[in-house]
Amino acid sequence: MRPGQHGQKSGQRLSDYGKQLREKQKTRRIYGVLERQFRKTYAEAARSKGVTGERLLQLLETRLDNVAYRMGFGISRSEARQVVRHNGILVNGKRVNIPSYQVRPGDVIEVAGRRRRSCASRPPPRPPRIARLPEWVRGGRKGAEGQVQGAARAQPSCRRRMNESLIIELYSK
Repeated sequence: MRPGQHGQKSGQRLSDYGKQLREKQKTRRIYGVLERQFRKTYAEAARSKGVTGERLLQLLETRLDNVAYRMGFGISRSEARQVVRHNGILVNGKRVNIPSYQVRPGDVIEVAGRRRRSCASRPPPRPPRIARLPEWVRGGRKGAEGQVQGAARAQPSCRRRMNESLIIELYSK
């Protein structure tokens, strides 16, 4: 059943605005980003050079919490965010506890201190639905560290679920 007091009538079609809004909400939910954070990320993507939709996904993918999730330091984005918030991640040897920190190519991300042992003792450090690391991330020894190799691109599985052009249309009004 659709959200709302009585759901939506099955015969009604969704308006263009409704489709755009639903797509934005879905993307926000996937990455676990609040509305204000998402709006700021879109504004930064719109200011930068290149295709806005591509840049938006790139900015979302290079958030520290998402990179930690992609590297397998948490089985969900929310768990990876918690590991980051609880000082469990080092970026280039320095503790970073800000989930929205933008990781750059060449940055080395590793699990800090005690968490390293627990992360290394887990059988596979990555959750089963992520078959392998993205091509822009290189894994390190024992699965407790990795390095960002180049510009981030959204995984093909994420791209199939999201239509960034609808989000761009929504914000360009």
